[in-house]
Amino acid sequence: MLTLAEIRAVPKVLLHDHLDGGLRPQTVLELAGETGYRDLPGDNVEELTRRLTEGAHRGHLEVYLDAFRHTVAVMQTPDALRRVAAECAEDLAADGVVYAEVRFAPELHTERGLSLDQVVEAVLEGFARGSANALQQGRGIKVYALLTAMRTAARSLEIAELAVRHRDHGVVGFDIAGAEAGWPPSRHLDAFQYLKRENFHITIHAGEAFGLPSIWEAVQWCGTERLGHGVRIVDDIEITSEGAVRLGRLAAYIRDRRIPLEMCPTSNVQTGAARSIAEHPIRILRQLQFRVTVNTDNRLMSQVTLSSEFRRLAEEFGYGWSDVEWLTNNAMKSAFASFDERLHLINTVIKPGFATARALSDAVVPASMLGPRHTG
Repeated sequence: MLTLAEIRAVPKVLLHDHLDGGLRPQTVLELAGETGYRDLPGDNVEELTRRLTEGAHRGHLEVYLDAFRHTVAVMQTPDALRRVAAECAEDLAADGVVYAEVRFAPELHTERGLSLDQVVEAVLEGFARGSANALQQGRGIKVYALLTAMRTAARSLEIAELAVRHRDHGVVGFDIAGAEAGWPPSRHLDAFQYLKRENFHITIHAGEAFGLPSIWEAVQWCGTERLGHGVRIVDDIEITSEGAVRLGRLAAYIRDRRIPLEMCPTSNVQTGAARSIAEHPIRILRQLQFRVTVNTDNRLMSQVTLSSEFRRLAEEFGYGWSDVEWLTNNAMKSAFASFDERLHLINTVIKPGFATARALSDAVVPASMLGPRHTG
């Protein structure tokens, strides 16, 4: 069984992580004091953490999302955004992540007068600062931004244009997020058409709280390159009592086209998208060779790291180094960085990192294999 420490030591890739869902609780408290925000549900780290994570145990996406109003509220100044972004990069690097795409919705951070461009610039400065701090500690990481538009609002084209403006400064893609039911991705077609004309990257939250129609629209109408979560694609897969598998046309298309699934196992259970880790579709989808990736979603609300997610999968499904490396390579191949950068990280960081991990594991001989101990 892989240990958490062993998993933390190998290079990992993260594609689905929300900036406003990964703050340090102490930072939330300090920023609230600095900005005058008085509605925090706790005045110490323990109480605040409990209150911000309690929605993660209610089994519903909208309840889960309620905690974000507090984290977003303290991320309304350039200094706050820079600090949160820098700490994000540092925390991910400390967990062994070498490449990350972290998403945030600029439109949620303008309540104190910041322009959308100022929001993006502050976050990108924070990522650069945190990455430099991590490198000084011997941990290399590259962090890019994904700009998210809220699907319940009407600013998606504006956010798409914002993302393209900053494409050469650290923004690599566009996303829509928020409540799925009643807010289909096709409502934002003008944004997606613009992005395709600009040869820009798209990922869409789909198939988490809503089913196959959301996934179908994201792929066939909006042209998404990746699916945020995509858990409900399992609804288009039939498994007979004899174990025979039949893929519906949408599931077959997703697999055949190698469309990546940005799965977040713990979060998916907490929002009701999956009943348990044991029943999470990631197992069958991995067996069927879908382009599955493992992600954190919201590290604070879900109380996870990427290493802990892999550890849970190892415990539940018996995953070993070959599984973790396969999932990691899936993520790196699916990243929005350039082909050269992806290939460089795979060949010079990821493959050597896992080779070292295997060598260390092979060098450890279990006590049961040593035979009786002789003394004297």
